Amino acid sequence: YRHPHVFGSTHVDSTDDVLKNWEELKLKEKGGNKTVLSGVPSALPAMIKAERITEKAANVGFDWQKREDVWNKVSEEIAEFAEAAESMGEKEREAEMGDVLFAIINASRLYGINSENALEKTNAKFIRRFNHIERRAAEMGKQLKEMTLAEMDQLWDEAKSIEREKA
Repeated sequence: YRHPHVFGSTHVDSTDDVLKNWEELKLKEKGGNKTVLSGVPSALPAMIKAERITEKAANVGFDWQKREDVWNKVSEEIAEFAEAAESMGEKEREAEMGDVLFAIINASRLYGINSENALEKTNAKFIRRFNHIERRAAEMGKQLKEMTLAEMDQLWDEAKSIEREKA
């Protein structure tokens, strides 16, 4: 039933077409999802949930015509946050930052990037580089709190350079 492109007469040109058909069929099923987004589990971590939300919306045609168009939305959300960040209350800042993150996660989806994996790799990279700063500071007989930001930035750049040499 959910695979008319295989077992029926439905013609599809891409996996996107298959996914769109899948979502439409699920909406029609008795006892199935009543809305497009009701199939997104509420217990998912926020980043994964955002990916699923944007996937499901895209599967019914609510998506950018060209993936590069998403950058205007990302820029708009960042500008909105930056413009009002200092004058907003905590709740408003949180809501605006949520909009920024959602737009970025949507951009990741459009470029075939798993946001969770990308962020975890960046976390690991930051940890490696920061550990380098701590190690080098200790070698120099300094505590991080005693160092200037410029000194720490120099060690950060050193860590980046070492990573490039190893690559």
